Amino acid sequence: MAVFELVIALLFAGAMLAAWARRINVPYPALLALAGAALALLPNAPSVTLDPELALALFVAPVLLDAAFDSSPRDLKQNWRVVTGLALVAVGLTVAAVAWAARQVVPGLPWAAAIALGAIVAPPDAAAATAVLRQLKAPHKVFVILEGESLFNDATALLIYRLAVAAALTGTFSGWSALPMLAVVTAGSLVLGLVCSRVVMATNRRIEDVATSVIVQFIGTFAVWIIAERLGLSGIITVVVFAIAVARVAPDLIPARLRIPSYAVWEVAVFVLNVLAFILVGLQLKPILQRLHGAELVTYATAAAAVCAAVIVVSIVWVMGYAAVGRWLVGMRPERGGKPSRYPSYRVGAVIAWCGMRGIVTIAAALALPDGGGKPAFPYRDLILFTAFCVVLVTLVAQGLTVRPLMRALRLKADDTVEREVRHARMETARAGLTAVGTAEGQGEMVAFLRRKYETRLTSVESERDVEEPDGGTARLADAVARGQSAERRTLSQLRSSGTIGDDAFHKVEEELDWAEVNANSYRRSTTSP
Repeated sequence: MAVFELVIALLFAGAMLAAWARRINVPYPALLALAGAALALLPNAPSVTLDPELALALFVAPVLLDAAFDSSPRDLKQNWRVVTGLALVAVGLTVAAVAWAARQVVPGLPWAAAIALGAIVAPPDAAAATAVLRQLKAPHKVFVILEGESLFNDATALLIYRLAVAAALTGTFSGWSALPMLAVVTAGSLVLGLVCSRVVMATNRRIEDVATSVIVQFIGTFAVWIIAERLGLSGIITVVVFAIAVARVAPDLIPARLRIPSYAVWEVAVFVLNVLAFILVGLQLKPILQRLHGAELVTYATAAAAVCAAVIVVSIVWVMGYAAVGRWLVGMRPERGGKPSRYPSYRVGAVIAWCGMRGIVTIAAALALPDGGGKPAFPYRDLILFTAFCVVLVTLVAQGLTVRPLMRALRLKADDTVEREVRHARMETARAGLTAVGTAEGQGEMVAFLRRKYETRLTSVESERDVEEPDGGTARLADAVARGQSAERRTLSQLRSSGTIGDDAFHKVEEELDWAEVNANSYRRSTTSP
């Protein structure tokens, strides 16, 4: 009961910290990290342990799905060089640098455990960075790169993590034998993710109740992860593929009255998982700190400092080096270097390099290390958990709280990429709705009224000024509205499929159409009810 009461109190504290973070323009995970550190120092705080096998499924699966669902394949394709470099090369360099730095401080740390530590702290948390950058209206390219990096870094780092953990527990590892298995696991995960997306969407499209729909979405997410793990595949890759595939078809199959509440529930769920992750790591750090004394505490602190330095330095060196080489190629060999837009500018690169904050994935991976409960304990688990939390704390606080001053110093100007695409989507959907209403049978006074509404909305978008819309309608009007809205949705989906607009613009206009559809459905029910 005491633990339950503590969790409820800390969830409330987390909500208050998030509200405060928005007021002072800092990422709320930074304040959660500070709260977790304070919790580890409380003398009367209870000690809580979490089943390591549960940690990744509970914390990582929903977070990965949420990030992958909102990713824009078009934007990722345009920036694939930068994202691939960060997801593969930067992760590999970070893992190697962290493993080397940790072993310099703790020579007895096995290489497999050191590599596992590197994989734990390698993936950044884009949510923490974008929470600040959206308030500062950073260039759209920065968001695309950070979100793509975070998504694919998670998959790469956690695959390395799984191999390193297995090697540390068994004491054997063969790289050449692992490569074919890795290829099979990757291919199988891709296929399973696509198959699961078809099955889940076939189920969800038949559900009309909001609560049931949301529950099925969560069950589907965890089921995909569990099935992949039971089959010996990668839950990370499977969930990412599953989410991207679902995002392509869900807008056309799930009605607005189900989508709006489900988006809200997912946003709350991701927030609650962040709060719980920092609570749990704080509670698990408490007994570790109680066991540390004298020289051992100094060793742990030194190892954490060395790993923090390695994580930050590798990010800066790689991103700025990539930007420098790319700009040199464009300047010296235009035929090979390609367009300058393929490479980030030095100012954009500086922001991306400094936004390598670690968060919930790092915490979840550290908590997932076997603790000896029924299985062999992971070597140096206390050191790794302590170091991982220090990396999260330092990067979230030191980097998270200085992103805003850095943006001001670099004088990066926001672009209007998404705004232009949103305006284009609004114009095209309004035209599609106007055309659909114009071809409707049985036109009368109310349908003509609806045409005037569409014409007014189109004029408003084209002139970039607000124009008052008339109000009113009947059952005939409601039917015409439904016809027009269906045409708008088809056009919006076509704009995204053709690459004319990205997913950021798509979701903004989709939300507008969702609310319009919900209002229209409410009106239709009121006119047809006895």
